[in-house]
Order: sequence, then C-alpha cells, then structure tokens
Amino acid sequence: MSNNLNLQHGEESIQQISDHIEKHLGKIEMVFHEIVSDEVHIDVYWVKASEKFPFNRLITSGMSDLPMVTPPGTSQSRYAELMMTLPADWKFDKESFNNEAWYWPIRTLKFLARLPHHYETWLGFGHTVPNGDPAEPYAPNTKLCGAIILPSVTAPEDFNRLPIRYGKEIIFYSVVPLFESEMNFKLRKGVNDLLDLFDKKRISDIVDIKRVDVTKKFFGFL
Repeated sequence: MSNNLNLQHGEESIQQISDHIEKHLGKIEMVFHEIVSDEVHIDVYWVKASEKFPFNRLITSGMSDLPMVTPPGTSQSRYAELMMTLPADWKFDKESFNNEAWYWPIRTLKFLARLPHHYETWLGFGHTVPNGDPAEPYAPNTKLCGAIILPSVTAPEDFNRLPIRYGKEIIFYSVVPLFESEMNFKLRKGVNDLLDLFDKKRISDIVDIKRVDVTKKFFGFL
C-alpha cells in the first residue's frame, strides 16, 4: 500500500484516470499497488467516504491499457475500468485486509480487470461473472458469489466516460455483487428484468453483504 501515485508502471492513462477520479468522486486516499503483473498492471484507488458521498469507492487503473476484444459492429468501447462502492464503515487497514471478509472487493476487481485480457473477450453492460465454477461466496460472511457489470447509479453521470485521445474513450463500470440465483435469473430472463427487481427492492450499486436476494420469490422458476 502506498499514499503516492506510482507514475512509472507504464499505464498509458494513469494521470488522466486519477485526475478524473478526484474531479468527480473526491480525493484519492490511497493506492493499492500491484507488485507482480502480467498482461496489464492493475492498481486500485481508494476514495474514502465523505460528506458528499457517504460511501467508499474502489476504482481500478490499468485495465484500459489494452483494448478488449469486442464483437464486430458493437458500439461498446474497448477500454474500461471498474469500480466497487462500499459502505462507509468498510475497513481498509492492513490488519483487516488479512481477513478475506474485508479484502475480497480488491481481489475481485483485480480478477475482473484481467479477465478480458486473459481470455481475449470483453466485459460490458449486463455481463455476469461467477466467483469460480461452481460459484463460491466471496467471503465466509456472505452468500454473494458473482457479479454483474452495470453503470453506477451513485456516481455523477459525467464520471462514467473519460475521453483519452482520438479512438480511445474509457468507460467506468460498477461491479455489483450477486447471489447465485440472481445470476441464474439474469441468464434466463435478461438483465432488464433483474434490474426491475433491483428497483423494486431499492438495490443500488452500494455493496450490502446481507441484502435481500431479489429473486427469492422465483425459486420455483429457477
């Protein structure tokens, strides 16, 4: 962990990304630097909860170094970074990070940020990714075991896009953890039906490890 931005690890857009974060979300409290990297070097920025935004943010930097392999004809940007929004009381000290109950969001963001480059694929709106096969809970204190990629509903709209240069625009997506039944529901019924259930239960992109499973009444269907 370091309080200083590392400008030497080769990420093309590091300064633009950090400036963009601080402009729209607040001061970067800390950078969780990666020591060993392969295709891309993924750091994670922490923006501490504030009066304006009473929740913590974790944002990747480095995923957008390489373009994702998107389907021909898609309007989806090939460059993306990921964000996870956590409660104000989430613990970020070194001792707490020895416990997976507090560290799993960083591990998950790094895994997802690498996934498109490892498998020559892409992540975009509505994509779901289980935590393993079969899916396992992210930590012992929750049954959340997968994630969906969505626009953030708690960040300013202007945060979602960052033009870098001609031909490169970074899209910032929110990573929202899911229950296994919610992933199954989305695969069978579609992302819009799942988001309708989120709206009815007032589920946002703020992580709540004990939130209700919005597909509970559909267990018979699933």
